[in-house]
Amino acid sequence: MGEGEGASTSSIKTNPKLTLLPLIALIFYEVSGGPFGIEDSVRAGGGPLLSLLGFMVFPLFWSIPEALITAELATSFPENGGYVIWISSAFGPFWGFQEGFWKWFSGVMDNALYPVLFLDYLKHSFPIFNNMIARIPALLGITVSLTYLNYRGLHIVGFSAVSLAVFSLLPFLVMGVISIPRIKPKQWLVVDFNKVDWRGYFNNMFWNLNYWDKASTLAGEVENPSKTFPKALLGAVVLVVCSYLIPLLAGTGTLNSPSSEWADGYFSEVGMLIGGLWLKWWIQAAAAMSNLGLFEAEMSGDAFQLLGMSEMGMLPAIFASRSKYGTPTFSILCSATGVIFLSWMSFQEILEFLNFLYSIGMLLEFAAFIKLRIKKPDLHRPYRVPLETFGVTMLCLPPALLLVLVMCLASATTFIVSGIVIIIGILMYPVLVHAKDRKWTQFDDIEQLVVPLDNLDTPRPKQEVSDEASVSLLPELTSPGINQEVSETSPDATQK
Repeated sequence: MGEGEGASTSSIKTNPKLTLLPLIALIFYEVSGGPFGIEDSVRAGGGPLLSLLGFMVFPLFWSIPEALITAELATSFPENGGYVIWISSAFGPFWGFQEGFWKWFSGVMDNALYPVLFLDYLKHSFPIFNNMIARIPALLGITVSLTYLNYRGLHIVGFSAVSLAVFSLLPFLVMGVISIPRIKPKQWLVVDFNKVDWRGYFNNMFWNLNYWDKASTLAGEVENPSKTFPKALLGAVVLVVCSYLIPLLAGTGTLNSPSSEWADGYFSEVGMLIGGLWLKWWIQAAAAMSNLGLFEAEMSGDAFQLLGMSEMGMLPAIFASRSKYGTPTFSILCSATGVIFLSWMSFQEILEFLNFLYSIGMLLEFAAFIKLRIKKPDLHRPYRVPLETFGVTMLCLPPALLLVLVMCLASATTFIVSGIVIIIGILMYPVLVHAKDRKWTQFDDIEQLVVPLDNLDTPRPKQEVSDEASVSLLPELTSPGINQEVSETSPDATQK
């Protein structure tokens, strides 16, 4: 950690910011990463029809509302920490901390999938990775090397994601073009409701279309976020939906394969049947590279979320320490350690657990979005969803119902494990408050313009350059017995 503490302030400030194209690529990898993993939606849906309808309809009442809400709140609070700041501003730091803990744990569980999936695609060509003797060192090696890439700088991760996205999607574009003369549209309408696995279907749809809010955790690293974020989210929505529909339309329209064959990795077989062995190898390589991009994007979001929480005083200052590359060293190591410990779990177990915790966090985000609209109408919103209070409430209702449905379909084990995680988060908050009061470890005390939560109607002053001088509404983490001083800062004051 000495390197982070010794890094000069100027070297961190001049670290390159994320621009539009790298941000689109990072959001794309936070949410999707390509069509790898959507094959199971055909099997669980009893045929192509429900899968195709799902990826056409779900984005309308899930992806688009979440992206719109993220665009408004991320531009209103363009700081690292994202949804932790939103929840804290609406409901106070206790709930902000809970949101951060749930989402971080969900993100680490999600990231544990990708090194495993990387090897699962490679083992079709290299069977040695079926053996644990080769598999365990490979998992550790992949995690360590990708963690180092994250350490080297967010701009490197962003441009790596752009290159990986192009490489990962190109074979499916080629497959789509090749398949056009052989497509039989009537095959898209096939469905056998007796074979539909609704639990697996909804979990697969939800997992492949969530995490639009994740990029908000590194909003402080984005160049001109008030303009960049809305454009990036729009571009990512279009890219994600097309990356799912084009391969599905090509594969299911060309081949008359039974739905039971559509499992993870089946797109490589589809490529061979449509284009030949060369396309199969290309898709396998693209799948492997895509999982690397997914890992990098998720790791960045998780690490900068911890950095943001540390800058708010919610976590010890060590989580905010940066390397000479401007990256949060300890936060990256903490997230990587979680990935290694969780990688022993099965794909379906991880999927259900992370979906459940993610759903709880998203319900809290929707509630915060509506409350901020009602209680803080004068909050500076560089981008505003073009609906009034009733309209945004109706916008949040369909995705909220979907979240409740996903949670209701969870297994008893998922309820138990998620309950334990929630209890741990509730207990951690007073422990950290006590540690701060007793000065057991160092916490950041950053000067902030604080709008007290008991005066929610206080207008937020507009800044001439909102991206550079954003104002936090987050009260300092403290115990009830300690008086909190609220500084009377001029509207031109910056956060730091």
